[in-house]
Amino acid sequence: MSFKINSKSLPLDGLEGLKQNFSSDLLSGFLVFLLALPLSLGIAKASGFDPIYGLMTAMIGGIVVSLIAGSKLTIKGPAAGLIVIVSGSVTDFSAFAPGGVNPTEFGWHLALGAIVVAGIIQVLFGLLKFGSLSDFFPLSAVHGMLAAIGIIIISKQIHILAGVNPMTEAGKPMVEPLELLSLIPNTLAHFFAKKEIAIVGIVSLVIVFGWPMIKSNLTKKIPAPLVVLIVAIPLGMYLNLKNIDKALVSFDKGFFQILGVQVSFEGFSYMGTFIKYVVMFALVGSLEALLTVKAVDMMDPYKRKSDYNKDLMAVGVGNIIAGILGGLPMISEVARSSANVNNGAKTRWANFFHGLFILIFLIFAVSFSNLIPNAALAAMLIGVGWKLAHPKEFGYMAKIGLDQIAVFITTIIFTLATDLLVGIAAGILLKFILHLSRGVTLGRLFNSRMTVNDHIITVKGAAIFSNFIKVKNQILKFPYTSKVTLDVKACNFVDHSVIETLHHLKEDFESEGGHLEIKGIEEFKPITKHKLSVHRKIYR
Repeated sequence: MSFKINSKSLPLDGLEGLKQNFSSDLLSGFLVFLLALPLSLGIAKASGFDPIYGLMTAMIGGIVVSLIAGSKLTIKGPAAGLIVIVSGSVTDFSAFAPGGVNPTEFGWHLALGAIVVAGIIQVLFGLLKFGSLSDFFPLSAVHGMLAAIGIIIISKQIHILAGVNPMTEAGKPMVEPLELLSLIPNTLAHFFAKKEIAIVGIVSLVIVFGWPMIKSNLTKKIPAPLVVLIVAIPLGMYLNLKNIDKALVSFDKGFFQILGVQVSFEGFSYMGTFIKYVVMFALVGSLEALLTVKAVDMMDPYKRKSDYNKDLMAVGVGNIIAGILGGLPMISEVARSSANVNNGAKTRWANFFHGLFILIFLIFAVSFSNLIPNAALAAMLIGVGWKLAHPKEFGYMAKIGLDQIAVFITTIIFTLATDLLVGIAAGILLKFILHLSRGVTLGRLFNSRMTVNDHIITVKGAAIFSNFIKVKNQILKFPYTSKVTLDVKACNFVDHSVIETLHHLKEDFESEGGHLEIKGIEEFKPITKHKLSVHRKIYR
């Protein structure tokens, strides 16, 4: 069903929007704050940062970035998807610490330098109109990257759930994801060696997975992580966890004591490592941020379209500020953004209010210590990891086609064995190999043959993820109220990423009263029963 929204019914922006939608945005901002509070603490802890700096990033993402962002409903803050990169940067930079210097603190300061430089690059990405960057990555590889991140998060947090430090158990300064996975049987065999920690961990895990299964309006309004805090804090106190293996997250300083420049650019002295993490922060962070904006735009009941380039610049500015003050890198975070839409937010002021509530919490509540058991934070992060690497993801990709599940699994394997950059590169390389085997020439991998005649766009050869950006940009030059025809009769096949992109573009045009016709697609046949699989030309 298509529908058209009268522009007069759209929520106002700016100060007018603040007044018009004050109650709905304030309420949603508060509910998102309740979700962001424990997640920001847990993500920072898992990343090797002091937990308070996770809140610092969320505050900046709300109060500062919301005012300059190009999206209406996304929530900016630290993300579980970057845990692997952030923790890896702190660990790798720590190895360069001179004698007499705390290695972890040294690594943290150098990691902040990489975050700041990556933020500058993200601003340049926006200025150079790289907002379409996400369209270059095949969707199966992106899903594989996210699933790999989920597996890595689970592989580390399951040990913490039991009160085990896998790095200590392995006797090494750093344990790789595959090693962490191999240590799980040993951890499970001794799960109750530290009984009190295990009890808090299991109770928290039950809440994380069980709370969403309770179907009521109350459970929809109260996020599971908040319930974990309500239960785990008194349970930890009752079990006297503060005396067991430093199992609790502590804040030793108040908010105003941590304000100040924390960043160090000594990382330039270790150029290879520094460049590696700058690239990963900039590319992976930008990709995740853009994909989230794209997803939230589809959820927006008013069908507003974000300015990707402006939003990328805003995230870059946020990362520069966060890095200078000691915070984690931020993105447009999908779980909090989805909650924001579901809570009835209307404008960017909901993100602002979420940041404002975090600031109030930082000012008045961080002087206490022994707040949250690590096992409870681990349970929350295992829930996040499970969503990223859910078995349904594997089934979904398999239904689309063997080629897609191959790219998906390849990305996962290489990410687990090496790192995110190599993993996503391996997935893209396999995708290129598959396309070359289907007859795409090297010259056409990145350059499509396209002609435009009035409102008719004709594409020849093959429409694939890596050469379709120009075609998509041409389609988007027309307003959504137009009637546009994309003629693919002269193509021999259309890949999965393009099929899904076209599917969403058709919905965008129809929602505004326009129409996007895909001419000649009836001469193609999907290679599986799934409508989004690769479509190959039928030759009679």
